[in-house]
Amino acid sequence: MSYIDQAWTDLLLKKEGDLLWITLNRPQASNAYSIELVESLVQTLRLADEDNSVRVIILTGAGKNFCAGGDIKSMKNKSGMFKGESNELREAYQNGIQKIPRTIQNMKTPMIAMVNGAAVGAGCDLSAMCDVRVASEEASFAETFAKVGLVPGDGGAYFLIRAVGYARAMEMFLTAKTYSALEAREMGLVNWVFPQEKLVEETRSLALKMATLPPIALQMTKKSLVHAYHSTLDPHLELVSAFQGITQRTEDHFSALDSLKDKKDQTFKHF
Repeated sequence: MSYIDQAWTDLLLKKEGDLLWITLNRPQASNAYSIELVESLVQTLRLADEDNSVRVIILTGAGKNFCAGGDIKSMKNKSGMFKGESNELREAYQNGIQKIPRTIQNMKTPMIAMVNGAAVGAGCDLSAMCDVRVASEEASFAETFAKVGLVPGDGGAYFLIRAVGYARAMEMFLTAKTYSALEAREMGLVNWVFPQEKLVEETRSLALKMATLPPIALQMTKKSLVHAYHSTLDPHLELVSAFQGITQRTEDHFSALDSLKDKKDQTFKHF
């Protein structure tokens, strides 16, 4: 059985041609994280990244919310992800939710966050970990860790600073303010904002544009940008010269050149 057809706890998968839709599926808890959801998400992302039939991943939430982050009920009860004393919690973070940013950071497949509603705390962080963010006009974003006496232990600060800049990230974390989709767009956290009724259609259109590009080049471009953000010039130039050497000898490269010359669409391959 394919991982796509498998039953995943707190997660739904749907394959649509070259696209893979991953839906956080705890609507009764506003798609807040559970231990099971974290494990399901990490495993499916790793499997999808190894799947050459998947060219773009779209991540969204079931119901009215994208992701509420940590489950407040579990926090109060000291259960689930919030079970144990301080050192147990430290290890639980390292062996649990922190596997999400590590997994996403190492992925080659382009990933879109389709934010359909509230993205709060670790949910806002999850959206920032994706490559591109598309939001409904009804979506909202908030970094509410300080409001409940916590810090962003999921690695979100690392990604948010890179998405909106140091000053804006400080503003979001230190005020715990809720931002509208349009405000998030203005600060660079969101790439596009669409009416709720057009969100899926517009996200699909964007994903299909990505999926029609040569996949090896697209994946290596993503890797190049991630590397550039963390590297100095010489190591980066060394990497992209190797990537360029690879892509310039792919069949896709020559097909793309022919399509420009003949003004015809081409179907590109992974190999």
